[in-house]
Amino acid sequence: MSAPTLPFDKSITAVIAKAAGGPDVLTFVEREMPRPAAGEVLIAVAAAGVNRPDIMQRSGALPVPAGISDILGLEVSGRIVACGEAVDPALEGTDVMALVKAGGYATHVCARADHCLPIPPGLSLVEAAALPEGLFTIWHNLFDKGALRSGENLLIEGGSSGIGTLALQLAQAVGARVITTAGGPGKCARLTGMGASAIDYREPGQQDCILALTGGRGVDVVLDILGGEAINRHLAVMAPGGRHVGLSFMSGMVAPVDLGLLMRKGLWLTSSTLRPKSDAEKAAIARDIARYLLPLLGDAGVRPIISTILPLAEAAEAHRLLEGGTNFGKIVLTMPEAA
Repeated sequence: MSAPTLPFDKSITAVIAKAAGGPDVLTFVEREMPRPAAGEVLIAVAAAGVNRPDIMQRSGALPVPAGISDILGLEVSGRIVACGEAVDPALEGTDVMALVKAGGYATHVCARADHCLPIPPGLSLVEAAALPEGLFTIWHNLFDKGALRSGENLLIEGGSSGIGTLALQLAQAVGARVITTAGGPGKCARLTGMGASAIDYREPGQQDCILALTGGRGVDVVLDILGGEAINRHLAVMAPGGRHVGLSFMSGMVAPVDLGLLMRKGLWLTSSTLRPKSDAEKAAIARDIARYLLPLLGDAGVRPIISTILPLAEAAEAHRLLEGGTNFGKIVLTMPEAA
């Protein structure tokens, strides 16, 4: 992508949900070119990652926060084409990947300059678009809150997802052993090929298998997308001092917890989400990612697993694929200019 001279009276093409509902409610709109505020950059978007919060927003389960654009999309890659006040103008023309509050499904989007990350050598713009949401989530939850260390055992529920496949590789890169669950022998075989011990969650005996794989000790960290009744199943296979990190609650928001087991093992339960965090908190996470995770990516070995690449015009199909659960890795949308 080249860095064009940008007339701010030019419009952008974007995707919104015209109402709460299924994928068919997604529609194209033309909007004014956004102007970067102080501390922001304007990115000509090459590609945008598709994430489950996008689906929740479209369906009405996750309302758009006040003051935030209704354009979908939380992560992008592209080229900086304009800088707001207090941003080094030398950044113009730089390719970046960025976490955004909204607006990723569009030809242009504004991002905080300190929420942008350089693209590691060896990664394409499409691959880079699949990374920001996962990197921010994984660093904050797995390495900061979860404190995963070399030699520990990690359980990833839903290992075939975009975040799951990225967390698997990053955990291995720091010397952890990974057990992951997935639905069906095909996905399990692919995860085994990536070096994980994969368990088909559709089959019985999951807890016994996890304990056998860890010599009876259990796992040190759990990355959980299920919540609900799965919490106690996880506590039962956790090692003393283990850390349980909730990323989402697909099986329910409420469940009884065996507090006695929690106490006897000295376990930790925690959870977090990115969207409500302050700009300063996200900037601090970005600095840690740049220092600790980016050196592991691209030519260094870790790269996102891309399931499907679709043009922005097929955003509804991207949502159908993610909701259907057949994807292995990330789904990415490319913009018209990058097609």
